Amino acid sequence: MKLILWILLSFLRSREGTCMQFTKHPSNQTVSQGNAVRLGCAFQGASEPDIVWMKDGERLYSTDQMFITLGEQHWETFHSMKSVQQQDAGQYWCEVEFHGLTFSSERAWITVAGVPHFIQEPQDVAMFPNVPFNLTCAAVGPPEPVEVQWWLGGIQEGEPRPSPSVLHVAGVNSSVRFYCEAKNTRGISVSRTGTVHIKVLPSAPVGLQVLRMVDNNVTLSWKPGFTGHSELSTCIVQVGRRSVRKLDLPQQEVRVPPHLQVLSGLRSHSNYSVRVSCVNEVGVSPFSPWLHFQTPESVPLAAPGNLTFDLSEQQLALTWAQLQDNELQGKLLAYKLQWTLGGEAQEPLLFKDNSAQLAGAGRFFNASFQVSACTSVGCGPWSPPVLVLPSSVQVQVQRSHMWVGLLLGLLVAAVVGLLLTVLAHQRRKEMEFGSAFKPAGPESPVSFTAARSFSRNCAELQESTLDSLGITDELKNKLQDVLIPERQLTLGHMLGKGEFGSVREAFLKTEDSSMQKVAVKVLKSDVTSSGDVEQCLKEAAYMKDFHHPNVIQLIGVSLHRRPGQRLPIPMVVLPFMRHGDLHTFLLLSRLGEQLFDLSLQTLIQFMLDISRGMEYLSSRNIIHRDLAARNCMLDENMTVCVADFGLSKKIYSGDYYRQGSVSKLPVKWIALESLADNIYTTQSDVWAFGVTMWEIMTRGQTPYPGVENSEIYEFLIKGERLKKPPDCRDDIYEIMHSCWSPVPKCRPSFKHLVAQLEALWLGLSPAPTLKEPLLYMNLEGEGGRRAVRAPEAAASWSVPWQQWVEDEEKGWLMVGSGAVLAIGGDYRYITGPCGGPEGWEGGGGRQEVMDILQEELRDDDDVINV
Repeated sequence: MKLILWILLSFLRSREGTCMQFTKHPSNQTVSQGNAVRLGCAFQGASEPDIVWMKDGERLYSTDQMFITLGEQHWETFHSMKSVQQQDAGQYWCEVEFHGLTFSSERAWITVAGVPHFIQEPQDVAMFPNVPFNLTCAAVGPPEPVEVQWWLGGIQEGEPRPSPSVLHVAGVNSSVRFYCEAKNTRGISVSRTGTVHIKVLPSAPVGLQVLRMVDNNVTLSWKPGFTGHSELSTCIVQVGRRSVRKLDLPQQEVRVPPHLQVLSGLRSHSNYSVRVSCVNEVGVSPFSPWLHFQTPESVPLAAPGNLTFDLSEQQLALTWAQLQDNELQGKLLAYKLQWTLGGEAQEPLLFKDNSAQLAGAGRFFNASFQVSACTSVGCGPWSPPVLVLPSSVQVQVQRSHMWVGLLLGLLVAAVVGLLLTVLAHQRRKEMEFGSAFKPAGPESPVSFTAARSFSRNCAELQESTLDSLGITDELKNKLQDVLIPERQLTLGHMLGKGEFGSVREAFLKTEDSSMQKVAVKVLKSDVTSSGDVEQCLKEAAYMKDFHHPNVIQLIGVSLHRRPGQRLPIPMVVLPFMRHGDLHTFLLLSRLGEQLFDLSLQTLIQFMLDISRGMEYLSSRNIIHRDLAARNCMLDENMTVCVADFGLSKKIYSGDYYRQGSVSKLPVKWIALESLADNIYTTQSDVWAFGVTMWEIMTRGQTPYPGVENSEIYEFLIKGERLKKPPDCRDDIYEIMHSCWSPVPKCRPSFKHLVAQLEALWLGLSPAPTLKEPLLYMNLEGEGGRRAVRAPEAAASWSVPWQQWVEDEEKGWLMVGSGAVLAIGGDYRYITGPCGGPEGWEGGGGRQEVMDILQEELRDDDDVINV
């Protein structure tokens, strides 16, 4: 064999005129992750050789390869990678196959250096309370070494340690989240976030149903509820007839999965009740709700008994006993009577009752009779045959049956008498109770008193200044030019009340001595900390720089000096929004006393106004963090303004803000990454805008109905999102759904959202004109009434209560007129429907809206602390 190879090589050398060999080999390289790399080799001695690249024993098929002619029978090839990743590391070489022989170049190693990558990340664990356990994390370079730092419940655990690292935890008594950081000279990598769950009792199974029913065998199926973070071992099935006491029902233990159980040996045509509970390491879950079912019918088990006859000259009368329900096993259709004469079976007869009268008694002499009961499934067994004999033989039998009939009659009479007695007693009790329920007298009407205003009759207090607040110089300088003297404000009745203060109607005396109707946000009077005052004034400072028709703008700030108190009460003066907050307005459109329609153009205009306001805020590097319909206000022209900047933050560097202090945040409007890592960006505001679009399309419904706030994160992490509202167009839902992408960078910007909504608006038929003023009110109309311009616009945009609007300035201090609904929230108020000077006689519609608002306020209290 060696001789043959030598001859072949000699022949090739003489034929090609040169030796076949690699004149250039790939070299070892160490490359940073994400950089480009290039390998090359050259081969000499063959014309147009097939040079292939190999990696770790596998051929590379790539378009990033190049062949260059260096000379006669001399070729060079290159293999390039534009952005090297960890999976590109390995051993590379070139191969040439020529006439069955393979030539290989020297081998070169590509080493990828970068931040560590994890080869073992933390996994979720479930433990009993206060039981020690270990967590493992491992990462590798290059470059080495790699150190691992553990974080448990947001707290750094110990010092960095070499990878792989095992964290010994002494035990926890509540659920906690953890992750690890891997660090080398190139940077830091963060692992997935794991959770330590505490094992608890499972919840009751759900979805209990009868899967199939064959004869007297019933197959049940169910789904496990919350497992309590512990694998279910068995389930307990409790089944019995509905007439039996529930406490005495037998139990069957079933190993799971599968969550199935076959109940056999049940009685036909019987009512049963069944329920299921499941067992894990901790204990037994509560039982599921009762499931009631009825088994199918079957043929009767027994034959009718006591078959007797009465033979007279005209007819033969037959009677027999009825079957009990447990013997019948179904609904009785008929009794089948079979008779035989002279050894020959006659045509059977069917009877609905347990008796039969047969004419022509003489033809039945010496005939034998049998009877059976029949259901829809079939007929049961036959009774013993009875032979009909002449009357002389039957006299004694007839007398005995006469006594039986007499006794049965007396028994029936006694039962009927007992029933009548019970019914009469029950009727008497009903008549006695009738006088207990008297119509309640009318409640006394609610009385109102005048709202508090700052009295000018008392001794003048020293005017408050910003210097007395103890705030920063930077904040003081921002607010100095918008400070309004307290004497220029007169407060009216309350419009809304929240956790941090209230909003009141007020009149501001301007420089030309005219009165401007405004809304004043007043901090709670029990404020004792300068930090509370500074937080309120920071919100005002944000609004001071806003100049956009869809963002609420600050009018000024005033300070109310209190006798004997060190700190004055800050008051933020804002424009008066006639129609209040958008959420309540939407609710009133479908649940108020006077219902009104909101066209699709109107709803899209609301969305467009909010998106324009948010585009303005995002362009100024402002993160709102609390965007929702409740925090958007409607002015008299039905223009939406973004408001309530109590949670807003300005980004001074980078493009995200990480929440560090404890604040109350609205769970159902928060983006997925904000729930997980407390990171807030403009993209997280986009998520909240998508939820706000859903609120608008549902006319104010609460997001994620049926999902508790504590379950929102698990709901979203599974990929679930808000369902498409009824009557919502597909293109509108696609826009709001794009706002809920799990990847923040994949969500549209507010600029893009504005463009999409404007295109939707223009695509409506008939297409309205963008930015058209919808309703103009002249507050200086003749006779003290409002003069309305553009009547065609007003007709299309008026709401039901506008027809009762009078000159509100005349009686603005009259509290209790019914014109204003005081509702919850830190900054929400609305002019109520039918709210003229005569007041609004509240009906069921308003009460329903108020119940919903109060319920949502309770939901708002169920928030996450981050």
